[in-house]
This record gives sequence, structure tokens and C-alpha cells, in this order.
Amino acid sequence: MTRIAITTRGAPPAIGPYSQAVRSGDLLFVSGQIPLDPATGQLVEGDVTAQTHRVLASLDAVVRAAGATLGDVVKTTVYLADMNDFVAMNRVYATWFADPAPARAAVQAARLPKDAQVEIDAIVRLPAD
Repeated sequence: MTRIAITTRGAPPAIGPYSQAVRSGDLLFVSGQIPLDPATGQLVEGDVTAQTHRVLASLDAVVRAAGATLGDVVKTTVYLADMNDFVAMNRVYATWFADPAPARAAVQAARLPKDAQVEIDAIVRLPAD
């Protein structure tokens, strides 16, 4: 099955040897998004609330670049630098996804790239062409 890289300027470019997302058939695998401003490449300032908004804006941009919406997301994984930030992250997360929300796992990571407070990746079922 062919793999197609998906990229957009609406999300920060990859900071390593990976793609923002890869399409394979009717599935899209979105790499973990951290709260980098796509215009500057710098970590956004603020708490986990501000960082979660930036992460989800980037995730949304990548998903849209593939021709889908956040309503097509079937699974996410949320990585938190501190699980004590779960409630604040969850409040923001809930504003980006309609019911039924995607399946999700949330874990605390020892450290995230660029010392971010949150990172989110996703699997998306793409709509029929």
C-alpha cells in the first residue's frame, strides 16, 4: 500500500526525520504535535491550556490538509509532562472534538520535545474521495 506524506504550513514543520502525517489507504496517521508556533518555530508561551490550544490547532491544520476534519479522528494519544495538568488539558480538548469524541489514551511522559507540556498524535479515517 502506498504511503503519502501530508504537510501543511498551518502546523510546524517536522523537527526530525518524520512527516507531519502519512496517509495509507483511507487512514491518516498524524505525528505528535507539540505547541510550536508554525510561523516562528518557537514554543508558545503560557500554561498547558495555551499549549493545548496550539497543539490542537496544528492537529486540525494537518487533518484538514489531508481533506478531513477533526470529526474524522478516531483515536488520539495525549502525552503530558505532568498528569496534574490533565483536567486543564481535558477542558480545552473537549472544545475541539464533537460527540462522539475519539478514543483516547493519556499518559505522563518523562520529558517531551522542546520541554513542551503537551503533545498529541492522532489516527484519522479519511472520507471517501
